[in-house]
Amino acid sequence: MKAILLRFGELFLKGENRHIFETMLFNNIKKKLDGEKFKLSKTQGRLMITEFDDTERMVEKLKTVFGLHSLSVADEIEANEKDICDYFRNIKLVEDTFKVEVNRGDKRFPIKSMILASKLGEIILKNNNDVRVDLYTPEQKIMVDIRANGKAYVYERVIRCQGGLPLGTSGKALLLLSGGIDSPVAGYLMAKRGLKLEALHFHSYPYTSPEAKQKVIALAKKLTNYNDEIKLHCVSFTKVQEAIHKNCLPEFMITIMRRIMMRIAEKICQRDGLGAIVTGESLGQVASQTMQSMTVTENVLEKTPIFRPCIGMDKEDIILVAKNIDTFETSILPYEDCCTVFLPKNPVIKPKLFQAENEEKKLDLQKLIDEALESEEIIHIKAND
Repeated sequence: MKAILLRFGELFLKGENRHIFETMLFNNIKKKLDGEKFKLSKTQGRLMITEFDDTERMVEKLKTVFGLHSLSVADEIEANEKDICDYFRNIKLVEDTFKVEVNRGDKRFPIKSMILASKLGEIILKNNNDVRVDLYTPEQKIMVDIRANGKAYVYERVIRCQGGLPLGTSGKALLLLSGGIDSPVAGYLMAKRGLKLEALHFHSYPYTSPEAKQKVIALAKKLTNYNDEIKLHCVSFTKVQEAIHKNCLPEFMITIMRRIMMRIAEKICQRDGLGAIVTGESLGQVASQTMQSMTVTENVLEKTPIFRPCIGMDKEDIILVAKNIDTFETSILPYEDCCTVFLPKNPVIKPKLFQAENEEKKLDLQKLIDEALESEEIIHIKAND
C-alpha cells in the first residue's frame, strides 16, 4: 500500500506547547486536502496519509503547507524481518551504485539499523548484476523507516516542503498589497512564520485602471495557495491623493500618503482584531524606504507593530522568491498602482517628523480617513474558487 510520510519542521522545538502546533498543522492539512479522498493519521512524530488516489496531486498540495519540512511517497509493509527482506528481493536498480539506510524509529524492532541495512544491501547485490554499494555518493538511495505502528516504509525520495510554522499559530495580520513584486513576497514570508493574512489594497480610480485592481485580486489568489483564503480590503485613495497634491509640498507627497495609509491600516487592524501590519519594504530601495522615511511613516501608529520581512533583502532575492511562489509574472503586468499617481519629481528621502506633521496640518485628516474607510470594499478570495 502507498503512503505519504510527512515530517515536521521546527515543531520539535516547541516543548510543552508542541501539541498546539501539531493540532493546527493536522487541521491545516485536512483543509488543504478538502475534496480529496485520504486518511490522515499520526504515528510517533510523523503524520501519515494513506488511502489516497492521485499521488502527484496530493504531493503538490502538501508541498504548500507551512509546518511540513519534507515528505516521502513510500510503500507500506509489515515491520518484520521476513516481509522487509521479501520486499527487497524484488527491487531492481536502475543505477550503478546504491546505499540502504534504515531508521529504526521503533526501538522495539529486534535488529539494529546498521545490521539490517547491511543485510538488505546484500539482498540487493545478490539480485542485481553489476551494481555496487557506495556509502558516500550513491546514485540511488533506498530508505527504510520503521515506525511504532507496526509498519515499515520504504522510499527513495525526500521532497522538500515549505517548513516554517503552521498557518494561524502566530495570529493574524494585515498585508499592504500594492500590486508590485515585494508585497506578495512579504505576505508569503510572514505566512511561513504562522501568520494568517488579510490584505489591504489602496486604489485611485480613475487615475488607476480597473485592470490594476484585478491584478491585485489575482495576486491575492496566488497567495491563497499558501494562506488558504484571503479577505481583501479595497479602499479608494483618490480623494486623499487629490487633497495632498492640492495642499502639500510636492516632495512630501509620498511621505504623507504613507502616513495616512498606515492610519487607515491600523484602524482596520483594531476593528477586525489583526495584530500587525505587514509591508514589502526593503531598506533603501526607494525614497519611501529609507530609514528616516520609514521612521516618520510608522510614527503615526499607536498600537500596531509593522513587520517588514523583506527589509534586508535585495531585489534579486525578492524576485527569486516571487518566481518560486508564482507571483512574479502577475506582479510585472503593466498596470500602475496608486503610489505612481501624482508622483513628485524629487521626493524627500530623509524627512523629519516635524516637517511631515506641518504638512499634515494643511489637511482635514480625519475627514479624509473616514471617507476612505467608507469606500471600503471587501472581497473574499478562497483557494478553490
